[in-house]
Amino acid sequence: MDDPKISSQLRILLRQYFQLVEPHQLRWPDDSILKAPEVQSWFFENLFDTANITSPPPDRYQLRILKQLIAKLERSINDPEEDEISDDLVGAISSLLATNMPSEADSAQQKAFVTYSYPHHAHDGSTSHEYTVTLLEARSVISSSGTTGLRTWEAALLLGSYLVSEIGRTAIHGKRLFELGAGTGMLSILCARHLSVAGVVATDGDEAVVDAIKTNLFLNGLDVDDTTRCQVRTAALKWGHRVDATTFSEDYGLEVPDIVVGADVTYDKSVIPRLVSTLREFFDLNPALHAFISATIRNEETFETFLKAGERNGFDFEQVDFPPVPEYLQEGPFYPTSTPIQIWCITRRQAAEDAFAV
Repeated sequence: MDDPKISSQLRILLRQYFQLVEPHQLRWPDDSILKAPEVQSWFFENLFDTANITSPPPDRYQLRILKQLIAKLERSINDPEEDEISDDLVGAISSLLATNMPSEADSAQQKAFVTYSYPHHAHDGSTSHEYTVTLLEARSVISSSGTTGLRTWEAALLLGSYLVSEIGRTAIHGKRLFELGAGTGMLSILCARHLSVAGVVATDGDEAVVDAIKTNLFLNGLDVDDTTRCQVRTAALKWGHRVDATTFSEDYGLEVPDIVVGADVTYDKSVIPRLVSTLREFFDLNPALHAFISATIRNEETFETFLKAGERNGFDFEQVDFPPVPEYLQEGPFYPTSTPIQIWCITRRQAAEDAFAV
């Protein structure tokens, strides 16, 4: 597209589409823009030409979006002699309508490709490039142990935006990173693939979730056996179990980490003592370690329990000044902001005092 404003609108819609944002939340350009032949061609090539799209959304989602688009085009056409709907789009919807699709209920239980995009802006405000992570997610499925690790949650998306920012990239550049409660592995993959970390270990307490992370690593071109690039490992880790320096490299294939990250790991009061115990073990291994914990504050009392438990164990907490972007201004990734999301940097109090003394 020659018009930068139209091009930007289309790119945002493209990112929403591949993130499987609910159809009623999509930000469409004006109908008058949609009917232009070059815009219709763009839609087909970038959204619906599945022969040339590596990780397409589910057929049922494609059909819902294509129906919306066709309806908008029909409304915008005043003179059928002058304007018409692209043959490619008509062919795409005919093909989808003829497909034997699973029911809505069955479709919700199946894994689907979801692509999260983090646009990186140049100093003039233009998008110079974007970091993408494609995952296989089961958005409505609870894993075998009752965890929700088979989909990516908003706290991880916000923490990803922080790590992609200039200050976040600086904080983790060249560092060894360990993720707790990795779920889909989105944060670990983002850091390993795009953010120049030295190594990553993605862990979760559920073996089935860890297996899913391995699949997502493969989807993003990350091979756990490739030692020529960023070292990437996965492991099952039950919080509260002892972690010691002697066995760390044997268990995880990496030296002790410099950075620990965790998103939506403070949601349940019952797990907080074990989580704090594990963080304390990591600080014992590396007193200079920094932990970045992102939390959706669904229950203030539960999160306060985490803060107090950490303080009793000698942690210092500093809230990171990186608030969520209002939904109507988000350019990717896209997440709800109705519930507060906060990012906290955690250090060990003694380490901070020693640094100050020097």
